[in-house]
Amino acid sequence: MLNKLTMITPSKVTPLLWFDNNLEEAMRFYASVFKNTKMPDKMLCEDGDFGQATKIQTATFEIEGQKFMGLNGGPYFKFNEAVSFFISCETQQEVDYFWERLSEGGSKSQCGWLKDKFGLSWQVVPAMLSQVLGGSDADGSKRAMQAMMQMTKLNIVALETAYSGQ
Repeated sequence: MLNKLTMITPSKVTPLLWFDNNLEEAMRFYASVFKNTKMPDKMLCEDGDFGQATKIQTATFEIEGQKFMGLNGGPYFKFNEAVSFFISCETQQEVDYFWERLSEGGSKSQCGWLKDKFGLSWQVVPAMLSQVLGGSDADGSKRAMQAMMQMTKLNIVALETAYSGQ
């Protein structure tokens, strides 16, 4: 039997994330990484023996103003790179923070992409990237793109240096 408890109201369109029975762990992890996170006070739980809640079935939570619905769906579906979440960072310190925290227990890839320990893909990107990749200097943009293609974690100074040709 399921008990309906108070949840954060989802938006008109809300990404649903299918977890392999570790939704609560994932929500707590994201709340530890992102300062502006809202967790539900209570969640929809499945009753176990003697009326005790055994685990969360679904929950709506919010990270940096983006609402998510989470589901403990079991091992049937896995995340892949076809969907990722883009984090726009103002400073190298912010890039470094999200890169290291989100990749803990996960894997690092090319061009600012990583997978967290739950298999969810993230892009940790400096906000200035669009300026160097789409700047008025076509040769500079090409150099910045070539530099980025050699990086795992993106480096603001190296991208600016490549763009300027220095």
